[in-house]
Amino acid sequence: MKTITIAAGITLAASAALADTPVLTVYTYDSFVSEWGPGPAVEAAFEQTCGCDLQFVAVGDGAELLARLRLEGARSKADVALGLDTNLLAAASATGLFAPAQIDTSALDLPIAWNDDTFIPFDWGWFAFVYDKEKVPNPPRSFDDLAASDYSLVIQDPRSSTPGLGLLLWVKSVYGDEAQAGWERLNDQVVTVTKGWSEAYGLFLEGEADMVLSYTTSPAYHLIAEDDDSKAAAAFDEGNYMQIEVAAKLATTDQPELADAFLGFMLSDGFQSVIPTTNWMYPAVTPAGGLPAGFETLAQPQTSLIYLGDEAAQMRDVALAEWLAASAN
Repeated sequence: MKTITIAAGITLAASAALADTPVLTVYTYDSFVSEWGPGPAVEAAFEQTCGCDLQFVAVGDGAELLARLRLEGARSKADVALGLDTNLLAAASATGLFAPAQIDTSALDLPIAWNDDTFIPFDWGWFAFVYDKEKVPNPPRSFDDLAASDYSLVIQDPRSSTPGLGLLLWVKSVYGDEAQAGWERLNDQVVTVTKGWSEAYGLFLEGEADMVLSYTTSPAYHLIAEDDDSKAAAAFDEGNYMQIEVAAKLATTDQPELADAFLGFMLSDGFQSVIPTTNWMYPAVTPAGGLPAGFETLAQPQTSLIYLGDEAAQMRDVALAEWLAASAN
């Protein structure tokens, strides 16, 4: 009986300790928490510093993340949302769901100035069409080249995917009032529109299309992880659209200090150093060791295109209507 009593005491003590461990819930996109994404490394590193239980919840792609938070409202279990981007910031801010973070962002190393203390960047990159150099020996250098080619494309739905939304605004920034006509030409090359990035890239790797909407940094994965230099990204003469991904604290969190600690950790070397070779993007803060070997070989667009703030929100609605109209024809 004494042995049983001791064992029961140990179990109760362990249960009490577990109950006292604060939980931080972070909503994010699917690929972030995959076994090859940043999630596992970030979770292990942050838990070493926080004395907490960091729980990632995958909710689809970035646009789906915002849609779910809107649906849940004040009832959401999320403490932090990670995976929104510059194209969604005005819409996200208008919800009133997010609160400013009490962290120092002076270390940010981005191509543009950043003054927002609610939405904190964690990585950035340029959208691009990725291709196999053997199958696409003469890659297009513009949207007009692409539309005139015989190359097939896989893209993502702008209503659920941040790359898909980025493509909408990229086309809009290039064609302006002629964007719908531009889409009507481009749609001849599109073989399918997927819900998110992971599905689209998988179809490309399976040979279902010649090119896929992704990032200029995507070939780094094949080069560094697979020792395969057959993939490349097309830099367009008119420029490539830039994406900055961000995270933010929910105003309804019951762990505000822990959420701020996570956002602060997000800008530390423990987080930023894993971004280039797990999320395959440029880090928002240059790691102490610099970028991995292989990143110097990546395409560097000469012009960066981006809409910010209210302009991005306004352009989104117009661009989405144009894309839907072109797709219906």
